[in-house]
Amino acid sequence: MDSSDRLALINWIIGQSLTGMAENDLLRGFCERCCEAGIELSRAMTFIDTLHPIFEGRGFRWNDAPTNERDSFEYGSSNEGEAAQNWRRSTFHYMLEKGHDEFSIDLTNCAHLDFGMIHDLAQKGHQHFLAFVHRFGEAGTLGQMDCFYSYWLTRRDGGFTEMQIAALRDLVPLLALAIKSAQQVDIVRTLGRVYLGRDASEQVLRGRISRGVTERINAVLWFSDLRGSTAISESISPDEIIPLLNDYAEASITAIHDAGGDVLKLIGDGVLAIFTGSDIAEARRAALRAEHRFRLNISALNARRAQEGRPVTSAYVGLHVGEVFYGNIGSEDRLDFTVVGPAVNEVSRIASMCRSIDRELLASAEFCDGLDEEGRPYLVSTGRYALRGIGRAQDLYTLDPEIAASEAVARRYEAYLEADAAFA
Repeated sequence: MDSSDRLALINWIIGQSLTGMAENDLLRGFCERCCEAGIELSRAMTFIDTLHPIFEGRGFRWNDAPTNERDSFEYGSSNEGEAAQNWRRSTFHYMLEKGHDEFSIDLTNCAHLDFGMIHDLAQKGHQHFLAFVHRFGEAGTLGQMDCFYSYWLTRRDGGFTEMQIAALRDLVPLLALAIKSAQQVDIVRTLGRVYLGRDASEQVLRGRISRGVTERINAVLWFSDLRGSTAISESISPDEIIPLLNDYAEASITAIHDAGGDVLKLIGDGVLAIFTGSDIAEARRAALRAEHRFRLNISALNARRAQEGRPVTSAYVGLHVGEVFYGNIGSEDRLDFTVVGPAVNEVSRIASMCRSIDRELLASAEFCDGLDEEGRPYLVSTGRYALRGIGRAQDLYTLDPEIAASEAVARRYEAYLEADAAFA
């Protein structure tokens, strides 16, 4: 690779990184250009830890011929089980233990080595293995993202030349920086979705971060909380409380997201969510669809937990419709992207009323009246009630008991909920 090829590749990496090219595309483009410039790569693999609630990091592959392997993948924790054993047998673990930044193996003479995957690579015809670990400084570390790992293979007789190794030694750090940059963008988006909610995160990432910047919207509001959670928490060991809350939060959040809603807040065992859209009648149906899926999720969850000998419960859900302010609220250095307004207080009071009149679902008159003609009959009045802290009494509605009592009615209700799921 001469100086002009090297400069062209450097410029390509920088340019594509600035445009936001995906990590697997960066690796593929890098490898293809290396091959064109005379570095006869046959396979490349890169890894980088990330900051994510489920998996530990991401990896990206390139091969010189088609394979069944995915070009990108996620990996879980390497701290226990088979994954931990594989990690301890890897060349990267060895390099970190020994303090090496670069490691080379002649794959034509590696029978005496006990590293994982090395012998399989040799059997596939690769001649030379070259690995790098690029460590990030303390200021460049984010969570577990403290290194960029990569290895590079060739089928060339005699392996990589010294000039080829020198070129990779100079160029791979630039690729590492580009992939790290892309991963940091992914981390920001992940953290935004996890902690703010899907729509709120997108609003913030589009630049709506100024204090007091809100919009007035009409939304269907959802508030749910667990039945008897305080008593359950007092009766179980402390290390069982969080798994209990996580199980039921998963049941509600999954149902809300599947129906097209956005979860804005987790308040202890409570969930505040909104359903919006140009057709607010369809948003109402989406909220009912989410409530129905929530009950199915709870039924499956309770069956599993009961089999494990763990406590089970159910949940109350309040539904309401109203005008709210949606946006940034708080101090200059601590903002929350959420909804506020009287309607938010009302929906939480409606959910609280479920306990008093022993109903799992209560909806306001505003919610019920705005349903389409087909859906309105599925809700029946439970009476008129004064809600704590609310200046006017409310007519509240619940699902028609016939839905639970009659299989035919239940099927019609489910058909109604799923009739137009485009909103979800």
